[in-house]
Amino acid sequence: FLYFIGRRDAMLDADERSVLSTNESVEHRGYKEAKIVVALRVRPLLQKEKEAGHEKIIKVMSKKLVLLLDPKRFTETHGVSRRLKEKRYVLDHAFSDDATQEKLYTVTTSFLVDTVLDGFNATVFAYGATGSGKTYTMTGTRENPGIMFLTLKDLFHKAKLSMDRGVHHRIVLTYLEIYNENIRDLMKIASPDLELREHPTKGMQVSSITEFEVRNVEEIMALLQAGNENRTTEPTEANVQSSRSHAVLQVVLEQHDATLTTVKTAKLNLIDLAGSERGAVTQNRGIRLMEGANINRSLLALGNCINALSD
Repeated sequence: FLYFIGRRDAMLDADERSVLSTNESVEHRGYKEAKIVVALRVRPLLQKEKEAGHEKIIKVMSKKLVLLLDPKRFTETHGVSRRLKEKRYVLDHAFSDDATQEKLYTVTTSFLVDTVLDGFNATVFAYGATGSGKTYTMTGTRENPGIMFLTLKDLFHKAKLSMDRGVHHRIVLTYLEIYNENIRDLMKIASPDLELREHPTKGMQVSSITEFEVRNVEEIMALLQAGNENRTTEPTEANVQSSRSHAVLQVVLEQHDATLTTVKTAKLNLIDLAGSERGAVTQNRGIRLMEGANINRSLLALGNCINALSD
């Protein structure tokens, strides 16, 4: 999955934009440039995959290096295992299948809380094939909460500490899904399709979206659970509970002093993308096939956007 850091007034012109090297921290550059960081998490084999005799072909060799093995390596010639077409990938972070939610959050996302408190916008999204564990990583469970809950829990904690310096906070959440290219409010049952509009000062806004001002982490967990129950999911051959939509949790943080003379606003977007699909794997037909086509189309558009930011 990936995360992006930036601020509207900190964006550079196309001729000035450059990609930061993976060992160069955003703090070191003073947030003068946007940065896209890629982390990979390997999920464990499912029980049905083990029963089918599937083998694990991906190995995390270090904190950054991943080795993708050739499945044909199990074919032996004269008692010697063949290693064919192995591929190596270097990422900003790599996690094996035993990595905990806390470790993933601490390494990849926790520092973003400070950037948001400093007034910078940030986005975290989970990207991958259907059934790869994106929803578990982002939302998790009550026993093992994911990136969304852990980020907001940390944000509340640090916001409370800053109150000692006379800084007051207001945290507002919205939770929506994009299903078949239509926007729906996950805080409403059977939400109608909503429109995306551009506000002259606030930027892009979803009209009539439900906004919740939250005051503690318990309210956050309740809102996430309610929203996830309203999200569109259907079973496929690749996943018994496949998310058929992109889910976007937007956090708006407003900070001001006692006199309200200075107000600082930042947005944090936490996104659980629907998984990319191959028809041969999902065996989808009818509505499911149409959903998959829309999912792949939107992911292609996202990829084009990332490439444009990286050029």
